[in-house]
Amino acid sequence: MRTLCASTLIGEFMVIGFAGLVAMQLSDFSATTVWIVSGTAMLCCLLLCGMIGRRGGIELGWVLQGALILSGFVIPTMFFLGASFAGLWWASIHFGRQIDEAKARFAAQEQ
Repeated sequence: MRTLCASTLIGEFMVIGFAGLVAMQLSDFSATTVWIVSGTAMLCCLLLCGMIGRRGGIELGWVLQGALILSGFVIPTMFFLGASFAGLWWASIHFGRQIDEAKARFAAQEQ
């Protein structure tokens, strides 16, 4: 599960960076404000990559997904991209757990 979730977060990291470039041109916010918000969200993505296996890591990931969707109020395309990444986040958790369970079963059978 960690690998799939971390891959989703790295993808989000890049999308947030590109969205920051777009927001700098299309929004009424200053470049400083855009990069403080974007940079903080990008940093959260990286930190969450290391927190996935820890308590609360998945829940914080959901909070990040919600924030990404809400960023659509600044850049309307982010409603779609945020929802897409929320779907990927769900799939990463769901299928990652199934893969982890299958690995555990195979390891138990080998012993």
